[in-house]
Amino acid sequence: MMLQLQIPLVKLVGLLLWLHVLPWTEGGKVLVVFVDGSPWFTLLDVVRELHARGHQAVVLAPEVNPLIKGEDFFTLQTLPTSYSREQFDHNFKRHLHMFFETQNILKNFLDNVETMRYAFEFYYGICSELLHNKSLIRQLNESSFDVVLTDPALLCGALLAKYLSVPAVFTLRFIPCDLDFEATQCPHPFSYIPRLMTMNSDHMTFLQRVKNMLFPLPQSYICHVLYDSFQTLASELFQREVSLMDIFSHASVWLFRGDFVLDYPRPIMPNMVFIGGINCAKRKPLSQVCIAAFLPSVLQLEKIP
Repeated sequence: MMLQLQIPLVKLVGLLLWLHVLPWTEGGKVLVVFVDGSPWFTLLDVVRELHARGHQAVVLAPEVNPLIKGEDFFTLQTLPTSYSREQFDHNFKRHLHMFFETQNILKNFLDNVETMRYAFEFYYGICSELLHNKSLIRQLNESSFDVVLTDPALLCGALLAKYLSVPAVFTLRFIPCDLDFEATQCPHPFSYIPRLMTMNSDHMTFLQRVKNMLFPLPQSYICHVLYDSFQTLASELFQREVSLMDIFSHASVWLFRGDFVLDYPRPIMPNMVFIGGINCAKRKPLSQVCIAAFLPSVLQLEKIP
């Protein structure tokens, strides 16, 4: 009888010792694929927090880039490219100039499309060099990353995650042509959700609803101009027909830099998370000048019955 009791006791002690040395949590390896402009600052905050929680982050970026610099909370993996600093600066200034042009709506639309086409051709070149760099791809495969973190608007990070067969987490504001809704199979009724830049509210008249349905048509042309080359590149890599939905739907989690405080409520899927407050983490109190400038408009609103 004593022998029967001792055997389970020995096993129990061994189990407790094993649980004692077993780590309760283990940090993962995160590959952060380069993005440009303001999305990088959001990713930077996310990477900093991941590092604080014990995760290891590797940021993949071109050797020449305007914003991404080495930090002590991530490892910077540079990507050799054939582009110079002057070309990066020219691309950035051309894109910035687009927001300050005042001209008729048709010319403004065509100029914006041309500017975006130029920018996407620029990043397509970098992405193509990355995905055809066999030694770098082999190194990334051998690193056994747990997840790829990127903004999918430039598509390169999303395509790389699918190519490496690594789960992807996207941070984004939106993707043109409602591709984010299609990729997540999320309902997006025209009669209920005002389209971006239509200036419609969530209470639309019949004509506004018609406008809401027609507005995506020119956006479809924009997406055709911007993304067709990436779709061709993906088909070349996988040696089969690959659609944009195949690439975007690879994401496991979508982190939207928005919030229903600013955006109209809409249906969402379980893997869609709103993180609009992330860019307010380093908030500062308003100066007296800002308050003085803002106060008259508030007083005017209070007088309205």
